[in-house]
Amino acid sequence: MKITKKIQRALDEGRCFWSFEYFPPKTDIGVCNLYDRMERMYMLGPEFIDVTWGAGGSSAELTLQICTTAQAVYGLETCMHLTCTNMPREKVDEALNGAKAAGIQNILALRGDPPRGQINWTKVDSGFSNAIDLVKYIREQYGDYFCIGVAGYPEGHAENNDFGQDFKYFVEKTKIADYVVTQLFYDVDLYLKWVEQVREAGVTCPILPGIMPIQSYGGFKRMTTLCKTKVPAFILKELEPIKDDDKAVKEYGVSLAMSMCNKIKAAGGLGFHFCCLNLEKSVRLILEGLEFVAPIEVAKPLPWSPSLARNREKETVRPIFWKNRTRSYILRTESWDDFPNGRWGDSRSPAYGDIGCYGVSLKYTEEEALAMWGSPITVADICNVFVSFCKNELSGLPWCDQPLTSETTNIRNQLISINDRGFLTINSQPAVDGALSSHPVYGWGPKNGVVYQKSYLEFFVSPAELDTLIRKISDAPTVTFHAVSKDGDLKTNTQSDGPNAVTWGVFPGQEIVQPTVVDPVSFMAWKDKAFDLWNKWASIYKDDSPTAKLIRKLTDTWFLVNIVENDYRNGNIFSLF
Repeated sequence: MKITKKIQRALDEGRCFWSFEYFPPKTDIGVCNLYDRMERMYMLGPEFIDVTWGAGGSSAELTLQICTTAQAVYGLETCMHLTCTNMPREKVDEALNGAKAAGIQNILALRGDPPRGQINWTKVDSGFSNAIDLVKYIREQYGDYFCIGVAGYPEGHAENNDFGQDFKYFVEKTKIADYVVTQLFYDVDLYLKWVEQVREAGVTCPILPGIMPIQSYGGFKRMTTLCKTKVPAFILKELEPIKDDDKAVKEYGVSLAMSMCNKIKAAGGLGFHFCCLNLEKSVRLILEGLEFVAPIEVAKPLPWSPSLARNREKETVRPIFWKNRTRSYILRTESWDDFPNGRWGDSRSPAYGDIGCYGVSLKYTEEEALAMWGSPITVADICNVFVSFCKNELSGLPWCDQPLTSETTNIRNQLISINDRGFLTINSQPAVDGALSSHPVYGWGPKNGVVYQKSYLEFFVSPAELDTLIRKISDAPTVTFHAVSKDGDLKTNTQSDGPNAVTWGVFPGQEIVQPTVVDPVSFMAWKDKAFDLWNKWASIYKDDSPTAKLIRKLTDTWFLVNIVENDYRNGNIFSLF
């Protein structure tokens, strides 16, 4: 979707909105960590994100990869930066064709900075001299497919000492662009005066102020020096006594950004573009302090983050098993030529493709994993690792790389109890009987809807405990289960291999939506990955160590189980344990 459509919707509703800017990390592990951060920050409800472009396309492939992943995997409306620096026309075409193929409709067109080590900016053969030429070329080649943003400089461009000439050039640029994102600034009065001048010059497109929270004193000084940013005297004065205290500087940066946003809001501004520097905490604290809360339909249109890839735009149903492994599910199903819409249907249908084998990996380095999980040598030690995760004492497990969600608060004590007794949970959800779609914890989807879900548990357990559990389930007519070993030994009490909806919503003017299901065929595909993650855990230890031997034994002998309590009103799934 074009960014301007989302902006206009927010303006029509009279609400504040925000967006985040990221840059391509220099290492592979940095990219993986950025993806995790993007997934978490999705819940902060940005209208869009954008990703910067290295000079001369130095990070071109990575920029496009990150944009594509953000759009297709994490459901973030994405804008790709594109510069003229060291970019001949064929490179520009390659970048734009790649963006369009990925379903990306938003481009921030920039002249760009000189390449590293070069003082003056120069045009390359067959390239473009400035952002105006680049925007014109995009329009000529792609019509109105792309929503094109351009940069604004409230203090004037650093390389042009003639503010009047620079301003005239900017106004000309906005006539063929769709929106403006400004260079960072810290003088809000100067920014507001500039916006007033821009409007008086007849510019009507949206203007988003670039807000860069101060993360460290050294970084702040480098960035403002590089960009020749004017810093009000009071900021320098207030930073001086705390400049060597990183924590205090970061807290000041949060407070300052909140003050800037409030002043802009008081002057009528509703949109804010946060330059995150790939960091999360400061922006989250700023949004919380401003009480900026995205509407549920923006932050959570479905219980999972819907892909914005062009071939998945109608997808509304997924198996629950990949709840904590979104990227894996997307990659496993990327070759499908059709995706479930409204109902899961028969997952064996050729239209839905095969949930194939995508490689598994831990989201942590060996050092991080050892620090979190230690070196368990007994089953009780393994149980303690899972219990610690349920208590939020650990940030992740091989199957769950993020802490438990807020919806598990009401069942946290029960989860701790069953993990302590050897039922090692990797997925769960409580029952919900008719919560409003606007509910801050359970809500999702359009306004004025009602959502439901059945209680669900997924865990590893020993054969002996499984036998006891199956006997109890036989006396529970509303409970269904599937249990499978690494080698495919399947036990179940269901007669059908069709899907069982565990989440659904009722919304005005549309059919009932069933976005999450338990599907036996998908479960058998998921079990391969689930058991492989045990092996990945074992691999961080020496092959003949007691810990590696213990984990491999559990992998070879234990079962992966899912249980659904189909009575979402009166059932109690934990009474089975």
